[in-house]
Amino acid sequence: MNTLEAFNQALFLTINATTSTPRWQIGVASCVADYVIYLVPLVLAALWLSGNRDSREAALRACCVTLLALGFNQIIGLAWMHPRPFMIGLGHTFVEHAPDSSFPSDHGTVFASVALTLLFARVRWAGLLTLVAGLAVAWSRVYIGVHFPFDMLGAALIACVAYVLVWPLWSLAGNAAADVTIVLYRKLLAWPIARGWMRT
Repeated sequence: MNTLEAFNQALFLTINATTSTPRWQIGVASCVADYVIYLVPLVLAALWLSGNRDSREAALRACCVTLLALGFNQIIGLAWMHPRPFMIGLGHTFVEHAPDSSFPSDHGTVFASVALTLLFARVRWAGLLTLVAGLAVAWSRVYIGVHFPFDMLGAALIACVAYVLVWPLWSLAGNAAADVTIVLYRKLLAWPIARGWMRT
């Protein structure tokens, strides 16, 4: 464990920005770290609003995998406190962040869960877009000093576990869950749907 942690810290220091890093690079990394996460709901909304049944099921399944994975993150954080780099005085941190457990990364978990689900659902454009964006966010959050590299690896592993657990349940009840969600969507948004502003 000590060897892994030493490697984790050494890898962090090779990626982490320094005080001599140009401010524009830190600014770009900070924007990526904080704001690219909003791409995820936009992608899922686009899939849902496409009106395609398979795309809607993929989006809904991605939400289920993500929620389960984030639940695992909360349990892990409560059971094992892994300090962030700035909490142990390692490297440089360029944004404010709460001093909570770093492992696994919630941002990384969201991107990994959605990308994994969409790629396995063969919604390749959305899956690849989410994957590339997720890799950029993972790198940037290490770069600006709020996460270790292993926090991102842990996020990917948690996403895989959540996917494996959701898949058999989805095979049993996924169609019914999608049917109920579509009915609710059509009822709640009946007015814009009736006017042709949104697809049924």
